[in-house]
Amino acid sequence: MIQLAVLDMAGTTVADDGLVERAFSTAIGAEGIESGSPEYERMIAHVRATMGESKITVFRALLGAEAAAQRANLAFETAYGELVDDGLKPIDGAEDVIRGLREAGFKVCLTTGFAATTQYRILSALGWRELADLTLCPAQAGRGRPYPDMVLKAVLELRADAVANVAVAGDTAYDMTTGIAAGAAVVAGVLTGAHGKDQLQAAGATHVLESVRDLPGLLLS
Repeated sequence: MIQLAVLDMAGTTVADDGLVERAFSTAIGAEGIESGSPEYERMIAHVRATMGESKITVFRALLGAEAAAQRANLAFETAYGELVDDGLKPIDGAEDVIRGLREAGFKVCLTTGFAATTQYRILSALGWRELADLTLCPAQAGRGRPYPDMVLKAVLELRADAVANVAVAGDTAYDMTTGIAAGAAVVAGVLTGAHGKDQLQAAGATHVLESVRDLPGLLLS
């Protein structure tokens, strides 16, 4: 019996209309990587492939040196924060899904690969600060995706009986990897974000849904 739903934010419950990629472009540009250059194209391809992973981890892979990665991560978080009001909105029906799950007796945790300050800004912009039972970012749990830490932290904080009583939903292969590593019974990929059906299934998705709107039907069936 599922007791806890751990839901990703950008691409799953939140539609950002490419703001993540725009903020990455700003951060990479600040490190002297010019848009349109072969190095830029290589890096942005890596960003797209690793959507869902902890952002500082992505910058470490791209830039190598820790100081450069930290600078770029800060530039990314700043740029994204400035873009939040431009195009941030909920995935259609996501807020109703979260409220409905809680009313049905499920606990709900919202997770992200962003820093806590950026997550807080997103939640504030959407009026979602009190929407879920818990919100988590990598620094609050230990490690970000693809590690299982945020799911396991949610299990402990919200007192689910076991990881077998958890459903994870996300739009990226990294969300799927995280759910599988944690031992979640349901690891649902949604087709509203970064990765398609083939990528989600290859990463271990137990179900692929058109949208998070379909999650209650799965959990309540």
